Amino acid sequence: MSHPDPYGSTEPRGWDRPAPALPWPETDLEPGAWQRPAPGPDAWPADAGAYARPADRRAYARPVADPHPGGPRSYDGPPPGGRDDDHPDGCDRPEDEFPTAQIAPVRDEPTGHLPAVRDEPAPEPPSGRRSKGRRRASAERPPTTAPRASKAGRNLPAAIGVGAGLGAAIVVPLFFFLPAFLAVLAAAVAIGSWEMARAVRRSGAHPPLVPLVAGGVIMVGLAWFAGPDALCLGLLVTVLGTMIWRLGDGPGNYQRDLTAATLIVVYVPFLAGFAALLAAAPDDGHLRVLVTLVAVVLSDTGGYAAGVAFGKRPMAPKISPKKSWEGFAGSVAAAAAGSALLLWLLFDVAPWWGASFGVAISCAAVLGDLAESMIKRDLGVKDMSNLLPGHGGLMDRLDSILFAVPTAYLLLAVFVPVVG
Repeated sequence: MSHPDPYGSTEPRGWDRPAPALPWPETDLEPGAWQRPAPGPDAWPADAGAYARPADRRAYARPVADPHPGGPRSYDGPPPGGRDDDHPDGCDRPEDEFPTAQIAPVRDEPTGHLPAVRDEPAPEPPSGRRSKGRRRASAERPPTTAPRASKAGRNLPAAIGVGAGLGAAIVVPLFFFLPAFLAVLAAAVAIGSWEMARAVRRSGAHPPLVPLVAGGVIMVGLAWFAGPDALCLGLLVTVLGTMIWRLGDGPGNYQRDLTAATLIVVYVPFLAGFAALLAAAPDDGHLRVLVTLVAVVLSDTGGYAAGVAFGKRPMAPKISPKKSWEGFAGSVAAAAAGSALLLWLLFDVAPWWGASFGVAISCAAVLGDLAESMIKRDLGVKDMSNLLPGHGGLMDRLDSILFAVPTAYLLLAVFVPVVG
């Protein structure tokens, strides 16, 4: 196969190219040493070598030193510009045969039209006043270090401050103006429903937000004013209203959106409605809510302290890696002890029944925390939102309470029956 000439010639190169014509007949070539040709007009000068100049100028090649005696001689190409100054007649080579001769020689071009290069100013030495940042360490002042995160993975001062603020927002209206507690509860349900609807969108589901928020607030009001039967009726109406509202968006992903909406309705407003049922109890509704919240707080605090100090064996590593069996034991112990004392003081309930109440509330709170952790793992989120510093979202604080209030409502109905 012939390879095209990179210089534009149509003649084949390499081993396919025919050998140039020799200045003597090929038949007269005898094996042996090369013979110097007879002097003539086409002969080379004596110092040009032992080879005769070819008749065809295209086959012209300049002899070079032979690095391998006895082997094939190598030749360099034609001189640049197509002119051989070493040849006696100084003949010019055609430029079309040597395209490199068409390249303009490199000359010193004027640089006056180029923009002047500015000299960058040297960096100024630092002044006596240092910029904000880590201070320089010395013998008197050790280097500053970034604050280390707690073992539980949260900003502890911010978590304590936000927790105290949330507790005050619940306890103050609970004891001084009970209807305001209903407004706080309705706001918590609306925010929690919004956080859940926003989180489940990562899975591709788009539950309608308007019927979820409106139906959740209505469910809390029905539980407050009409009792548990109205709460169940509100759940049914909210689910049906969500189904009808979703029809306006077409049939695409209808089943997935409706499933997510039903999960949100049951998980947030329906379970929170039991807090409204506790608070709506005559005479001692605020105390029922108080003992439930105290049991949840004691469970959370005891589990955190025991887990940080003694936690070694994970409880559910695939769901919540930082929960340990030692922390769970601390949760149960703290909630049982506190509930036994509190129910005995407020409701005159035997301490062992109070301890049983605390154990049940602690188990329900831990299960609620694990349930929300499983939902977050499935959705691929760390927190439901960043609304509360040190806590994440509001649902990250309501997860334990939402499972605890139905349990408390059932147990207090047995231990402390409602009169009237």
